[in-house]
Amino acid sequence: GWGLHSSRRAAAHESRHNMLLLTCFAVHLEPRLATRAHAAPLFDPLGLEQVQPTAQAHHQLVPAGGAMVAALAAARPEAALAKGGEYGIFEGRIVSLAHPAVMAMMYAATAWAAFTGYQWRQLREIGNQITELKDRKKKHESQLKVLADGEAEAAPPALTAELASLTSQIDELTTTRKELASSDLRAKHYQVGSVILGLGTAFAIEGPVNTFLRAQKLFPGPHLYAGAGVVVCWAMAASLVPLMSKGKDAARTAHIAFNVLALGLFTWQLPTGWDITLKVIKFTKFP
Repeated sequence: GWGLHSSRRAAAHESRHNMLLLTCFAVHLEPRLATRAHAAPLFDPLGLEQVQPTAQAHHQLVPAGGAMVAALAAARPEAALAKGGEYGIFEGRIVSLAHPAVMAMMYAATAWAAFTGYQWRQLREIGNQITELKDRKKKHESQLKVLADGEAEAAPPALTAELASLTSQIDELTTTRKELASSDLRAKHYQVGSVILGLGTAFAIEGPVNTFLRAQKLFPGPHLYAGAGVVVCWAMAASLVPLMSKGKDAARTAHIAFNVLALGLFTWQLPTGWDITLKVIKFTKFP
C-alpha cells in the first residue's frame, strides 16, 4: 500500500513538472517566433507570403502560457458590455422607428383635430350669427310694414336692398350650418383628440426610453424639450374639456390656445426629428 501511494505521488509530481516545462518552453519560444517573422521573405513569385500574418499579429497569436490561462479565465460575458444586444429586438430598427412613424401620424392627427375643432366652433357661432341677422331682418320688415300702413307710394330702395341682403346671408348660413351639422364634427373631434392623447403620449415617452436602451443615455436638446412641451399642452387642453362642456368660453379659448401651441411646437420639431430618424436608420439594424 505504501508503495502504491508513493508511486501516485511521484506521478503527480512528474505531471506538474512537465506542465512547468511546457510553460517555460512557450515563454522561451515566443521571442524566437517574433524574431523569425522579421527575417527576409523567401522566394515567392505568386505573392503567397503576403497572406501570412505580420510579426505583430503572429506575436499576438503565440502568447505566454500564463497569459493564455488568464485570458480564458476572464472570457465571460459582462452585463455592462451587453447593451449592444442585451435588449434584443427592442434595440433593433423596427422598434426604434416606431416613435418617428407614430409621431408622424400624430402630427397629421393634430392637424385634423385642429380642422375639425375649427369647424365645430364655426358651427356653434353660425347659430348666433343667424339669430342676429334674423333680428335685423325683423326690424327692417317692421319698418316696411309701417311705411305700407302709412300709404307710402314706395319703400325706400336702400331699405329694400338691405332686407334682400339679410335674407341672402341667412339662407347661406343656414345651408352651411346644415352641412356642418351633418358631418358629426363633435364626435370626430373627440375621437381624434382621444387618439392623440393616448397613443401620442405613449409613443412620446417610448422614444426616449428606446434611445436609453440603445445608448444607455439620453440626449437633452431642443427636440426633447419641445416634445415634452407638446405632451404638456395635450394634457392641459384635455383637462379643460369638462369646463368646456359646461359652456365656459374661457375654457374653450384656453383649449384652443394650448392646441395651437402644441401644433406650433410639433411643427418646429419636424427638422430635428428627421435628422434623428436618419441617424437611427444609419446606426441600427433589422429587426
